[in-house]
Order: sequence, then structure tokens, then C-alpha cells
Amino acid sequence: MSTTTLPHQDTITEVLKSLETETTVLFEHLDLQFLYEFSVFAPDPRGRTREFHPPELFRGLLHCFYNSIYEPEAMAQELANDDVWRVCEFKRPPSRRTIGRFIDDLSGVVEEVFSRLVQQVLVRVELGSCFRIDGTDVRAPRPDEDASWNYDSTAEETYYGYGCCLVTTDNNIPIAAEFTDEKSVDKETARRITEDALAVKTPVTFVGDAEFDMLDWHDDLIDAGVVPVVPYNPRNTNDPPNIEYRIQKRIKEHSDTVRVWEKQLDDTYDNRSQVETAIGVCKDLGLGTPKVRGRERAKTHVFVALCLRLVVVIANHERGGDIASPIVEL
Repeated sequence: MSTTTLPHQDTITEVLKSLETETTVLFEHLDLQFLYEFSVFAPDPRGRTREFHPPELFRGLLHCFYNSIYEPEAMAQELANDDVWRVCEFKRPPSRRTIGRFIDDLSGVVEEVFSRLVQQVLVRVELGSCFRIDGTDVRAPRPDEDASWNYDSTAEETYYGYGCCLVTTDNNIPIAAEFTDEKSVDKETARRITEDALAVKTPVTFVGDAEFDMLDWHDDLIDAGVVPVVPYNPRNTNDPPNIEYRIQKRIKEHSDTVRVWEKQLDDTYDNRSQVETAIGVCKDLGLGTPKVRGRERAKTHVFVALCLRLVVVIANHERGGDIASPIVEL
């Protein structure tokens, strides 16, 4: 009579680990049940059962973005793979039409979905004491009736498309964003996105380049107890004072006791380029390569890419990996 020897527990663990994919790790600690709280995804009041549910469809979308697949037809082909649709928890593969309809429904709430995922990051990760703000280009395919030609002053070139303003943290995590018509950021956009960021957490400093030398924006931050670190832009006055940073003048005007040493400001501003690194990671995950036309679809694409960035942060944090990485660590 033959006997069967059960494999050692360590062997079982190794086998299970070998079956892991980046997608299984990506979704391992992700909670998407909050999607049902949005009216567009709420259960049917007549009791009809959905064939495809919002969490599984959003997982499918995130999987495709992670693999640089952005068009509904290509997504449907990818999600027809047995291993993929099962990991995303579908009962069967969704059609192109189903995916397209979900993206249309998502467009109205995608910014709120991003904010909810920011909260899931917040309870896990220390965001640091310095926030950074910047705008970036979002290039669109032509023709696109909603897009326009814009000038990128950093690259010193024109481009066709839109823009996105982002606030990122010490550890390169996006926590607030606004889709815009161009890369340059106006005062009202800067004030709105800063208010969104401060609703997440109040940092010690808030860093931007000379584009953000805006009086109202500075005062908003000072009122919130935050030090804005932005180079003084001499083009904003006919009689520029001899200062490096706007905050130096504002403090002299409003306080006799507060002192901020220029070296402290220099040291803080020297790390401003981290926001470009953070934006680069988001672009690696799809922010900079929308393949869709029309403002609403482009905005949805941008925010799905930002959501994916947060999901990667959650996955890597839970595994003790590098939260700054654009890929999940197995």
C-alpha cells in the first residue's frame, strides 16, 4: 500500500507565492465597496441584479491601466484572459460595451473616487510635513474639439491637449488634483486644489515655483498656519523688493514676532523637484498618455491613472515595499 507524503508548509507557501501576479498583489488590500455609495452605482431600487458590479469593473480598469491598456476594445480583449478576469473577480469577461458604459458612469464621480482612495492611503501612510504643487501637460490625440494648443514654459514648446494641477507629499503621493485646460495654473485653480489638500492634512510648508507667487494663495496658506515657499516673481510689481521669497515680505507686513530664515526657505525649496518626480511616476501609470478624445474622457483617464498610483502605494505599503515605486513589488 503506497503512502502519500503531504508537502511541507514552507513548500506550499512557496508554491502559492509563485502563483502571485502583480494584479493579485495590486488588489490584495484594496476596498472598493464605497463605490456603491455613489448613486450612479447604487443597487437597483427595483431589485434587479447587476451582471457586472462596480468594484470588479474598476479593478478591471486598474489592471488595464497598469498594463498600459487604455481603449475599451483593447481592455475587453485583455479581460477575456481567464487568469485576468478571475483575479478581477468577474463571473465572466465583460464586453467592450460594458466597459465603455462603466467608464461613462465613472466620469461623473471619478474625482470623488480619487478622494476616497486618498483617505485609504492616509490611514496607512505618514504623508510628511511638506506639500508641493505644480502643473503638468496632458497631451491629447488629434483631432479633439475640446483640446487646444498650449505653451509649456518648462519644455519651451507648444503642445496640444490639456493640463493637470497636482499637490504631492514628501513621499511623492498625489493627494489633490484638478484637471485643467492647460498646464499653467490660474489663481482660482491653485486656491481650490490647495483647499482640497489642506482638507487631507495640514503640512508645515507648501512649495511651488514662481508661477504660484499669488497674494491670495499665500494668504490662504498663512491663515491656515502653513508656510508657503515660493520664489518672489518680480514681474508681479513695478517696484520689486529685495527678497527671494514672497513669504518674507508677507511676514514683515503681518507679524513682528515670526521669523523665517532665508536658509530654511532655500533648503525647503531645493527639494521642489520632488514634485516632478511624483508627476513622472503618475505619468508612468498613464497620466500622460490618454488615448481618448473629449474633455470628460480625458479627465476620467487622468483620474483613473491617479487612482492607480494610490492603489500601488497601498499595495506596496502593505507588503513593506517602496511606496514611491510605480510598480507593485511581489
